[in-house]
Amino acid sequence: MTDKKLKTEPYKGVRDFYPEDMAIQRYIFDMWSKTAESFGYERYDASILEPSDLYKSKGAENAEIINDQSYTFIDRGEREVTLRPEMTPTIARMVAGRRRELKFPLRWYSIPNLFRYERPQRGRLREHWQLNCDMFGGDDYSADVEIIALAYQTLINFGATPDMFEIQVNDRALMTRLYTAIGVNESAISAITKLNDKRNKIDTETYRNELVSIVNDETLAEEIIIMLDKSDEQTDVIVGLAELGINNVVFNKSLARGFDYYTDTVFEIFDKSGENNRSLLGGGRYDNLTQMFDNDPISGIGFGMGDVTMRDFLETHKLLPSHLKTTAPTLIIIPTDSALNLEAQKIAQFLRSRDIRVTTDIGTKKLGKKITDAADRGVIYAIIVGENEIKSNHFTLKNLEHNSEENGNIDELSTIIITNKK
Repeated sequence: MTDKKLKTEPYKGVRDFYPEDMAIQRYIFDMWSKTAESFGYERYDASILEPSDLYKSKGAENAEIINDQSYTFIDRGEREVTLRPEMTPTIARMVAGRRRELKFPLRWYSIPNLFRYERPQRGRLREHWQLNCDMFGGDDYSADVEIIALAYQTLINFGATPDMFEIQVNDRALMTRLYTAIGVNESAISAITKLNDKRNKIDTETYRNELVSIVNDETLAEEIIIMLDKSDEQTDVIVGLAELGINNVVFNKSLARGFDYYTDTVFEIFDKSGENNRSLLGGGRYDNLTQMFDNDPISGIGFGMGDVTMRDFLETHKLLPSHLKTTAPTLIIIPTDSALNLEAQKIAQFLRSRDIRVTTDIGTKKLGKKITDAADRGVIYAIIVGENEIKSNHFTLKNLEHNSEENGNIDELSTIIITNKK
């Protein structure tokens, strides 16, 4: 042992979840699940550990993630392992592994724990949870419409209104055709796409200079910029969303999404508040990803929505319910003397058999302080247990929310609690 005391702060870039934080987290997760399941999506999960090759095989940008941003290590079996930084490769592995048993189109969702070793900042930490919704085997553009509509509805179900956020859509296949039409070499398109992914984060001159260095032609670079800024295209996806009544959509030719595995539609949803002007979620179509495991590809489209940005959005727009319930018990049994602690436990045991969440206060504080503390925790009811109550089998049920009381035996009081729950 050492005299040096350990710090109480968590590891940099991660969070502790005290009960009040956990109440918000559960609220977010519950709404995510409810919305995904309302669209017919089924929940799945997997281990946070994956072979590092799963990410390296997807291309250069993922090799960079493994080398610079991941928690990667060699296990005791001399295998290189990574704490998953994203969920899409995992679901592709799972779908490819049972493709002959599964019924397509497949609609799955998960809320995985993800890890990236990067600089913590607003909306981005080293560990977070994320709603992932994916459809496999939906080749028609209506699948793209559905997945974006699901993302839209998720925000709406939290109480957001369409004016609070904007859906930006692009199409990588269309962009490839447009680049080719103005004379861009195919070999340069990937580099232009990666540059566009950071276009809004750098100044105009820096963007232009980097674009010129890619195409090695100032005139062509100017043509690209004019083409990107000209909003004259319309896609079936945007038209389809409008037919569903989703109109806060814009076509943004500069929208790229970082990963090379996106093949067609890509999209992001942005918070329009000046206080939290950032991307809330993003996704797209990836029709070739399962070819890492099988020569026969399965089309896929999906999105990811992080819990950090979700909470920031809800707090910015004051959409969090004012009184989110923690997992505090419904009822607390308070003995008037420590000699009656076991009697309180016996009563609590009976009440739990009636499906009531109940605890006992076996502390040494004064009775009034115990009642105040219970109310502060969000406990609704209290029953005081003294010798007279036990002898007469007659107790007082205190409603800590309404400051009211009812009397009766334990069976009668339990019925009152159960009835009020309904």
